[in-house]
Amino acid sequence: MRKHSFQYTLETPDIFREKALSWASSFSHCTYFNNNNIFKYPYGPFDNIITAGAQQIISFGDRNHFEELKQHYQNQPDWMVGYFAYDLKNQTEALQSGNPDHVEFPDIYFYVPEHVLCFKGNSLYIESTGAPDAILDAINNMAEGSNDKMKAPILNQNTSREQYLDTVNKLKNHILEGDIYEINYCIEFSATDATIDPLSTYLQLTRLSPTPFSVYHKFENRYLLCASPERFLKKHSRKLISQPIKGTARRGSSSYEDEIIKQKLRTDEKELAENMMIVDLVRNDLARSSETGTVKVDEMFGIYTFKQLHQMISTVTSELRADIHFIDAIRNAFPMGSMTGAPKVKVMELIERYEQAKRGLYSGAMGYITPSGDFDFNVVIRSLLYNAQTKKLSFQVGSAITYDSIPEQEYEECLLKAKAIMQTLG
Repeated sequence: MRKHSFQYTLETPDIFREKALSWASSFSHCTYFNNNNIFKYPYGPFDNIITAGAQQIISFGDRNHFEELKQHYQNQPDWMVGYFAYDLKNQTEALQSGNPDHVEFPDIYFYVPEHVLCFKGNSLYIESTGAPDAILDAINNMAEGSNDKMKAPILNQNTSREQYLDTVNKLKNHILEGDIYEINYCIEFSATDATIDPLSTYLQLTRLSPTPFSVYHKFENRYLLCASPERFLKKHSRKLISQPIKGTARRGSSSYEDEIIKQKLRTDEKELAENMMIVDLVRNDLARSSETGTVKVDEMFGIYTFKQLHQMISTVTSELRADIHFIDAIRNAFPMGSMTGAPKVKVMELIERYEQAKRGLYSGAMGYITPSGDFDFNVVIRSLLYNAQTKKLSFQVGSAITYDSIPEQEYEECLLKAKAIMQTLG
C-alpha cells in the first residue's frame, strides 16, 4: 500500500515537474495529467498529477468492462488511472467494430499506480509505496530536457479529400431523410515504421498546443500523446460536470482579428445549432444517473481561446443519484455526445459504416479515479497514438456534420485540428 501523503515546497515547480516526468517515464507505466497552467476554465482544468509504476494492472475479461472496473473499485478503493476506448460502445449498445485498427490498443486499460505526485502551486504532495524523500532526490538528480532526435514519419491520409467530400454529402442525405440530426465524422492519418521519442514529441506538442486536459500516458510499449481541450465527465463529491465542445474557429493574426472571429463564431447559426443539439444529448445522458430536476446548463455557448483555435464550450451539471455507482454514471454518458451525434445509437451505426479506421482510444476518455470515488476524464481528441513495438502511429480528426454543413469547410476544419500534430511530427 502507498503511505500517507508527504508535502514538499518547490522553488521552481515547472522545472521540477518536467524532471519528474522524465523520472516517471523510466517506469513501464506512467501518466501525466497536465493543465498547462490554463486555469480560467469552469470547474477547473485537470489537476497536475504524475503517476508512475504499476502496483497492479487491472485485468478485464470479455464481457462487461464497466462492471469489472466497478467490482475492482468496490473491492479495493484506490487511485485508478486509465482510459475507456470509444469501442466500448459495443458493450453498452448492440453495436460492433470492424474497421482496420492501426495501433492495436485494448478497449480498456487501468492500473493502480505505485507513486502519485500531485502538484498544487508551489506545493508537491507525494503518495508512494516507497520513501518519498528518495523519490524527491531521484527527480532532482534527473538531467533537464530531452535531446532525442526523431525522423519525421511519412504520414498517410487514409481518406482522400474527394472521398471525404463524397461521404459528407452522403451523411447530409441521411439527415435529409430524417435518420439523424448531426454526426461527428472523422478521418485518420497514420504511419508505419515510425520511430519517435514519445516524451520529447509530447513536450513539443504541448508547446505548440497547450490545453487544459492534456495527457502523456505510457503503458508498456504504447503511448497516448494528448492535447485535448475537452472534458468528458468530472465527479466532485455528488456533482457531475460535462463540458461538450461544438464550434471551432481559427485564431486571428491580431487581437482585433481574434475578436472579430470570436464574434462570428458566437453568432454562427450552424455552430450554435450543433452545440445546442449536443447539450440536449448530454443533458439526457446525465439525467440517466442524476437526481430528478438537478440537470442544468451552467453555461451555453461559451467561447474559449486556445493557442491554436477558438472553441465553443457549454457546461452541463447535475447531482449523482444516491443509488447510482459513479462507474455507472460514466457508462450512462459514454461515449461523449460531441464525438458521436444525435440520435446517438443510429449515429454510431453510421460512423462504423462510413469511417475507414477503428477509432479505438481516439474519442474515448482518459483520466483518473481517486480513492474517495471522485474522477476526471477528458475526451481523447487532438491526440497522437503510438505503438513503439509495431512502430505504428495514428491520429484522427473530425467535425460535426449537420444539414447546413458545407463539405469543403468541414474538410478545412479537420486540417485545422490536425495542424499542431502535423507541426509536431515535422
